[in-house]
Amino acid sequence: MKKLLSLALALAMTMSLAACGGGSSSSSSQSGAASGASSTSGSTPGEAANAFKLGGTGPLTGDASIYGLAAQRGAQIAVDEINAQGGDIQFVLRYEDDVNDPEKAVNAYNALKEWGMQISLGSVTTQPGIATSSYNFADSIFALTPSASSPDVISGKDNVYQMCFSDPNQGLASAQYISQQKLGEKVFIIWKSDDNYSTGIKDKFMAEAEQLGLNVVGNATFTTDTATDFTVQLTQAKQKEADLLFLPIYYQPASLILNQANAMGYEPKFFGVDGMDGILTMKGFDTSLAEGVMLLTPFNADAQDEATQSFVKAYQDKYGETPIQFAADAYDCVYAYKQALETAGCTPDMSAADINTKLKETFPTITFTGLTGDGAGITWDATGAVSKSPKGMVIQDGAYVGMD
Repeated sequence: MKKLLSLALALAMTMSLAACGGGSSSSSSQSGAASGASSTSGSTPGEAANAFKLGGTGPLTGDASIYGLAAQRGAQIAVDEINAQGGDIQFVLRYEDDVNDPEKAVNAYNALKEWGMQISLGSVTTQPGIATSSYNFADSIFALTPSASSPDVISGKDNVYQMCFSDPNQGLASAQYISQQKLGEKVFIIWKSDDNYSTGIKDKFMAEAEQLGLNVVGNATFTTDTATDFTVQLTQAKQKEADLLFLPIYYQPASLILNQANAMGYEPKFFGVDGMDGILTMKGFDTSLAEGVMLLTPFNADAQDEATQSFVKAYQDKYGETPIQFAADAYDCVYAYKQALETAGCTPDMSAADINTKLKETFPTITFTGLTGDGAGITWDATGAVSKSPKGMVIQDGAYVGMD
């Protein structure tokens, strides 16, 4: 496959996941403790007195747990590395389970606040992220979310930042990518109408496709309640002779679409967004059906740079699987915090409000080099939106392979 063009966009993302959650148990991960160990809201014996208390909420159980666990684990690896270095910046990390439910996310946030959280990783998925970011703003607790990508997460909140691409800009980048590489002559979109993540990407994709002259021959929608049978949508796409399906959705419904298209004998190309990441680790899914699926993501686990290889090895050694982009984004969040705290001169004895003031001044001034984005570095504007470049990926032989 020929080398894909590089896209440099000021992008700020969410993983605005709308998948239904499971149980309501509360789990937390603390530096120095086994990842995922159950805990109540109090601090753990042996916590370092000179460490910044870093908290976050995410789906550690339920249908969306692949995202929450990835973020938790990526952040934990970064915390462990930084603490092992023994510098002035040390962290104790705590994640609370929000089961991808906004109400539970608020309860989880309050538990972290009671614990004494000084800085936040926000929430992993979008709807919880929108809910908890309002509390971050009201309480003057700075937040840097790895993956809650909706603009609504940061809108009007000058102390809530994103490490991920925004939903609209994923749509913009995807349309440009498909157009520039001539990946499809007739494009059909299947999107989820009750999900901010999906609708935000779809709307921007369609607007940009019109500007570029990309031939979108139709679109069809589904909801949480109808996310099991895609025969109608696939039949519509097939009748329109679509040779590329754009799927601005998460991997769970995407896996059903791939299965059902295969059963119909329909073989278009498939192009997804970062929510597709995770499909290769989905239990019971035949990964051969995902061969050739393309997507944009900020992270390539196959990259040969030393930092990526070291992170992937550490993740595989500790958790027995290859990290997805949510893990890499969370890892980057922790290291970005380290850089910003050092630059701002913050110390662990400062109040959350004082740290918040310093970080609001500092984050727009730094350039951060991490696992995600490219060599140009990652920057933020004063709205909390991130600027970094996406990477094109294709699934080959059951693994993600870089296309850039």
